[in-house]
Amino acid sequence: MMDRPAVPSKVAVAGATGFIGSALAEVLSDRFELVGLTRSARPSLKHYAEVRRVDLFSRMDTLAGLEGVDYAIYLVHSMMPSARLVQANFEDLDLLCADNFAKCAAEQGVKHIVYVGGLQPSGATTSAHLESRLEVEKSLNTYGVPVTTLRAGMIVGGNGSSFQILKRLVDRLPLMVCPSWTDTATQPVALKDVVWAIDQTIDNPGEAGRVFDLGASEPCTYQELMATTAEEMGKTRRFIGVPLVTPALSRLWISAVTGAPKALVAPLISSLRYEMLARPDPEYRLPNEPQTSVRETLRHALRETPEADGPRAFRHPAKNPKPIVLSVQRMTLPAGRDAEWAADEYIRWLPRATGWFLPIRIAERNGVLSFKLFKRGPSLLRIARKTGANRPVFRVLDGLLARESPRGRLEFRTVLEGDTLIVAVHQFVPRLPWWIYRATQALGHAWIMARFRRHLGRLGGYKQNASR
Repeated sequence: MMDRPAVPSKVAVAGATGFIGSALAEVLSDRFELVGLTRSARPSLKHYAEVRRVDLFSRMDTLAGLEGVDYAIYLVHSMMPSARLVQANFEDLDLLCADNFAKCAAEQGVKHIVYVGGLQPSGATTSAHLESRLEVEKSLNTYGVPVTTLRAGMIVGGNGSSFQILKRLVDRLPLMVCPSWTDTATQPVALKDVVWAIDQTIDNPGEAGRVFDLGASEPCTYQELMATTAEEMGKTRRFIGVPLVTPALSRLWISAVTGAPKALVAPLISSLRYEMLARPDPEYRLPNEPQTSVRETLRHALRETPEADGPRAFRHPAKNPKPIVLSVQRMTLPAGRDAEWAADEYIRWLPRATGWFLPIRIAERNGVLSFKLFKRGPSLLRIARKTGANRPVFRVLDGLLARESPRGRLEFRTVLEGDTLIVAVHQFVPRLPWWIYRATQALGHAWIMARFRRHLGRLGGYKQNASR
């Protein structure tokens, strides 16, 4: 009797439509059944056996996306806006997505997560972008699923955003004014080497829980990177060092020259003054790592055919997107408090906080909370506590200030070590005309969240970070 062929393990790739996810699928599809997780609706992706539409801000979406999955690869980054109005720092968006993913992976019995993060500077200070990469790494490790982290600097591939910025600068500027950050040492890595590392670790239990640094065979400065790119493109370029060019000015001219959105360029530029080098200690390096040279890495990327309309991160959103609002606010809880307490405290605190300026009354009936200005007046907003949720979640029903939305919700959740609170509004659809909403209600919500953050700080006896 012939042996039946083994059923291939199922691997979910979060970030399947990105340039890493696309290159990865071609290699892994030979021995795994790949499930692509993507925010946009796509019937199929090349080399993926299945595509699942998943909004990682939604626990239910993420839980369904990871159903039946053996291993998962996390390639998600939230530097680009996902709604018409986003009231959030990108690092808070990243944290919320990672927390959802890790928790749902644990609930679905995922055996192992491979995460591609960022190389970390050796000093004590770092940028918000690099700190966020480290925070996502920590968050993915929160719920007990073994995580292998592959830390990388600039990942060089033909359709990568960072490489396209580099290539367009070299292609379009015969004379380049180089700020001081272009003398910073870095260690890029070839896309194919990152794919190799994921392939080596995804179903290797011996590597679970470890952190590996990836990088080319030698470091270089950003100016040397541009010069080598120019040589490989057959172009003569001159570089003039100017120490007075600020990061803010760099963001402006890089965005103008390359066409990359400022929201993408800004966090990348803020990280360039920090050395990002792979640690040489064998403890942090994968055995037999290819370590392609910088020149060969650039040469290979230049041979790849770029997408006609550029990397996905370069593409502008639709001109008239739906009027959807996303707000994610990070706060620190007083010691011994949890998300349930925070939700109740918010409801108790809000009428007192708005005072005479906006005398909000909150009435509860049959589990529905109605926010009103007058006792017998119409509801500004009605929300209802979702039953069965493992954290405080309120569905947005309707009101003078909100349209009914099947996915509109307000949630309170703790992340990381449990003392960090996330207060998030998802898929909110305002009833006011958009320009009026932006000038009134949106500002009011930001003001309320800032005051609630300070309120929690006073209760805990500390000062909250105003930027979060």
